[in-house]
Amino acid sequence: MDQDKEQVADAFSTINERPVDDISLDIFYTPHTITLLVASITAVIYLSFVRDEQNVDDNIWAGCWCVLFFFLIISVLAFPNGPFTRPHPAVWRMVFGISVLYLLCLLFLLFQNFKTVRGIHQWLDPNLKNFHIDMDRQYGVNCSDITFEKIWAHLDVFAAGHFCGWAFKAVLIRHYGILWAMSIMWEITEIQFTHLLPNFKECWWDALILDVLVCNGLGIWVGMKICKCLEMREYKWVSIKDIHSTRGKLKRVMLQFTPESWTHVRWLDPTCSYMRFFALSQMVIFWQLSELNTFFLKHIFEMPPNHPLVIARLGFLGIMVAPSARQYYSFITDTSCKRLGTQCWVYGAIMLCETLLCVKNGKELFGHTKTVNIIVWFIFMFFATMLCISGCVLWHKYFEGSKEVWDGSPVRLIKPTTPDSNSTNEEDAALYSNDVNSCSYLKRRNLTVTCQD
Repeated sequence: MDQDKEQVADAFSTINERPVDDISLDIFYTPHTITLLVASITAVIYLSFVRDEQNVDDNIWAGCWCVLFFFLIISVLAFPNGPFTRPHPAVWRMVFGISVLYLLCLLFLLFQNFKTVRGIHQWLDPNLKNFHIDMDRQYGVNCSDITFEKIWAHLDVFAAGHFCGWAFKAVLIRHYGILWAMSIMWEITEIQFTHLLPNFKECWWDALILDVLVCNGLGIWVGMKICKCLEMREYKWVSIKDIHSTRGKLKRVMLQFTPESWTHVRWLDPTCSYMRFFALSQMVIFWQLSELNTFFLKHIFEMPPNHPLVIARLGFLGIMVAPSARQYYSFITDTSCKRLGTQCWVYGAIMLCETLLCVKNGKELFGHTKTVNIIVWFIFMFFATMLCISGCVLWHKYFEGSKEVWDGSPVRLIKPTTPDSNSTNEEDAALYSNDVNSCSYLKRRNLTVTCQD
């Protein structure tokens, strides 16, 4: 019983507080709490007493920046590393701090009325007072008139955003079946919500060819190629102290911003449990909700798509979702991990709070909701997700089941159990590992397995 508790604690600590191995420059990983405190307080004392305080708006902005500054410092000192250590754990602690601060802001806005929330946005950017969402361009007009100039006009900055976004999603998810399901299901989602969001109205060639095949498809392909290159790369890290050339040192500094290692991701296997099946289906549906929040927020609170607030939110969420996806993957695939990672938990809370904020402040918009469309959309999402995941399971079972032994953490094959054999093989090998999931997976495949006591 004690051993099982230790394994569970180790699994959770790995995804929530991953340690840094092979530290070469101790100065960057040694705590400097006193120095940081003195420097921070000195900066606050100087700025708070010498700056001009005649402008009220400037004072409020200065106070907000000071709060953000100290909150990030506290994040570096107190919050967990998360599942990543590159380029530095302090970066991911600040990412977690920003996500917590954003969640707190959403909770504050939930208790304000629409006029107050809109006033806050206009205070942040006074130009929003003159913008109305119906000023946006028309969508889905003259779909039968297909010309090269019209198609070229649709390949704008938003098309590039589609491409980059799906390439980034491919790097996070790393599964063709799940990615294509998300892409196609999102187009269905746009169709069902067209009566609420006019910018979802697209011509058939725009949705099917430009979005699904060109932007999304190429983005997925490029992202998966990046994953393949990173997976095949040999990771041998050398301390910067052992590099003597200036060029070599600069190259090592730049490589600090690349992954320390690359784990082959396998969301599904032929013998995966029903809990993993439903957990993955839940992730696909939740992803649709996350995408919907982006469009409903800018429509209800009337912000243009290229507004800095919209772009900043997308950028922050993109950074937050990277450790969240990794923690969720560990939670549903590693049987020794019994708790959801903190970054993933906060990200889930953010998405739900954004949805509540849209529903609460979009009463007039949602008053025009066609209930039949929403019911059909929800039923379709549920069954389409189940069908997609089932197809992926069958694919792994009949086409890829014999290619890989398991999908978890790195393991080490030692001397084969057969006395008269000098080579290791899948069917007769002793595997030495701390990972409970890897051992159980190999046992289900009738392999000889030895786990650490």
